[in-house]
Amino acid sequence: MDMVFQWLLLTIAVAVGWFIGRLGSDRSRTRTEIADEESVKDRLQFLFTNYSDQAVDDFVQSLVVNKDTVSLHLSIGRHFRNKGETDRAILVHQNLLARPELPPRFSPQVTLELAMDFLNAGLLDRAEALLQQLMGDRDYGRKAAQQLIEVYQQEKEWGKASDVARTLIKSDAAPSMLKDLAYLTCELAEQALGRDDRWAAQKFAREALDYDRSCVRATLILMKILIRQGSYREAGNQGLKVFDQNPDFGPEAIDRLMKLEHEHGDIGRLVRKLRKLYEAYPGTSLLLALVESVERVSGRSAAIDLLRQELEIRPSMRGLLRLMEMAGFEKGMITDEGRLVSRIGHLVLANRPVYRCVSCGFSGQQLHWLCPSCKQWETVRPIQGVEAE
Repeated sequence: MDMVFQWLLLTIAVAVGWFIGRLGSDRSRTRTEIADEESVKDRLQFLFTNYSDQAVDDFVQSLVVNKDTVSLHLSIGRHFRNKGETDRAILVHQNLLARPELPPRFSPQVTLELAMDFLNAGLLDRAEALLQQLMGDRDYGRKAAQQLIEVYQQEKEWGKASDVARTLIKSDAAPSMLKDLAYLTCELAEQALGRDDRWAAQKFAREALDYDRSCVRATLILMKILIRQGSYREAGNQGLKVFDQNPDFGPEAIDRLMKLEHEHGDIGRLVRKLRKLYEAYPGTSLLLALVESVERVSGRSAAIDLLRQELEIRPSMRGLLRLMEMAGFEKGMITDEGRLVSRIGHLVLANRPVYRCVSCGFSGQQLHWLCPSCKQWETVRPIQGVEAE
């Protein structure tokens, strides 16, 4: 009896809320569908928090399906998905698709919602099948394609992901999509390098740069290929391009440049290069590389003077620790206090993140070209500041 009473109250409450929403819509024809769905969601929130799950499920099963109630069904399904009750969301959307009275024009929208349910549940194969069905849809094809790319990224199916991305840029070559395609192509280049297929790797890397000239990863891949081929000077020139593409990623190039020049280059030429780079893109990693090179060419005193002078202008923890180390050795008087300060400083740096996503704030000590949190390419970058770059 209580269940019947609850069901009746629920039906009446939703009916009243829906009637009010429809009345408001008639009075204001400028209200958008999204705003209407948001208002429906707000009205339903009271019902979800005040009635049992069984009463809500019974109501959903009995709710008529027509052009006026589809938004209500979708709001209920999204509510369940957002709460983490993915199984219930799947049932709502599957039930909606199975109803013969569902107007055909709503079928793609419901299919997309069901695909999102499967994604949340980790059922990637089922989500993939539904998203592929929607690829050619006029209204939901682009969103389905973007979701499909995310599925392939999770599965590390880089070839399939790049194929879908190429279909998207045919209709809208947005810079963000071109950047995504460039980085997907870089993944193919890395796979080719893993097979030691340098020709294919170089082809993919250059293709990535055709999509996005500022793609740092493609440049670093080309640098790696050239080093394997023994083209050291050309590899060094590739490394220098990173600073023009995106100086935030300079630290990723500088270590490779230092190793390359030390093993195969001219140290005097390296100092000149580093001075020009540091004048244009001052940063801690570049400064320490310059100091190391100056020490090799002109001695420790000159390197210490340079480091001390630059730290007064742009202080950094890493630079200070390096100065203490160099000055201590120069004077031959490393004290216990100096060693303690140095040890504490290194511990502070060891326990802090090195990289942070400029989009979502994800941080860590490893560079991820694809942010593990927000799933965007090239947003995880070296942290700037006194304790970093």
